[in-house]
Amino acid sequence: MTPIRILVVDDSVVIRKLLSETLSADPELEVVGSASDGRIGLAKIAQLHPDLITLDIEMPVLNGLETLVELRKLYPKLPVVMFSTLTERGAAATLDALSLGASDYATKPSNTGSPAAAIAAIRAELTPKIKALCAGAVTKLKSLPPPCPPMQVRRPVNRRIEIVAIGTSTGGPNALAEVLPRIPKDFPLPIVVVQHMPPIFTHLLAERLGARSEISVEEGSADVVLTPGHAWIAPGNFHMTVKRAGVSSRLVLNQDRPENSCRPSVDVLFRSVADVYGANVLGVVMTGMGSDGVIGARAIRERGGEIIIQDEASSVVWGMPGLVHASGQADAVFPLNQLAEEIARRVLQSRAPRVTCTQVDRVPQEHPAK
Repeated sequence: MTPIRILVVDDSVVIRKLLSETLSADPELEVVGSASDGRIGLAKIAQLHPDLITLDIEMPVLNGLETLVELRKLYPKLPVVMFSTLTERGAAATLDALSLGASDYATKPSNTGSPAAAIAAIRAELTPKIKALCAGAVTKLKSLPPPCPPMQVRRPVNRRIEIVAIGTSTGGPNALAEVLPRIPKDFPLPIVVVQHMPPIFTHLLAERLGARSEISVEEGSADVVLTPGHAWIAPGNFHMTVKRAGVSSRLVLNQDRPENSCRPSVDVLFRSVADVYGANVLGVVMTGMGSDGVIGARAIRERGGEIIIQDEASSVVWGMPGLVHASGQADAVFPLNQLAEEIARRVLQSRAPRVTCTQVDRVPQEHPAK
């Protein structure tokens, strides 16, 4: 198999060396070159024809954001992973980069960590993202079984959707920016969201989405009462669940072990809403790498709830929704630009008054004249 060709663009000699040696140690990856600033990086793309770029944000001459703007003009489909620091400034710049067309991001290892810890962090976070982003359309779901028809679930006749739960990962910030701002202000339900992101990132993401949306969007916090027309995003490094508190429901945060190597985990949230709301749940699984959400989707559907997913063509990575589809847990598949309308349609349809007929009026038949 031909290795994935990577160009490393970073002004730090130490980081360039660390990434080059760590990534090239994987037989499926090959670092074919490096650059110390964006201008040099752009020139080397034309020379080296890499399959993917890792791009630092803070660089001289042409910084990461400026480089990304120019890169997207010339190479609109080339995968780019931002490699940024886990700081508020780094997180803000990373979210800017995602909105400008970066495919994904990875956080730089802490300066206080050992070289072994830094290498382990790159292998755990960056390497899988590179492989997922560079997998071809034919091979990216090669490990999946053939798609199954949706499992048959008996749903109560008068079922009303009472909560919407969304799970997403790679490509999720832009996907959420497409969906949440299109939810109407008078949306009658709460929305709970898991987006795989570290601390700081989730807070800034919620702020940005809130500024663009008609509904309120906030980072989740403990004991918040769920109310209609609000969305909460699970904070980085915390699982988010819901619990009944009298006639209302509240958010609960915990730092139990990661599931699917994730905290927050979509499975954890989905199981929770299934336990609390039973059949009255609409689950949505959008673009993302890995399998998080499959078990949770099954839990929702076994209780009588519904699951809809983002389609492959509009997903950055069709791992999470693809596995939900392949395991027979998806009720329907939609492109990203239709998800908001479909969420609203299903919610309103489930809550519309239902007319039941207890008696059928019969029109008396006229007797033929004698």
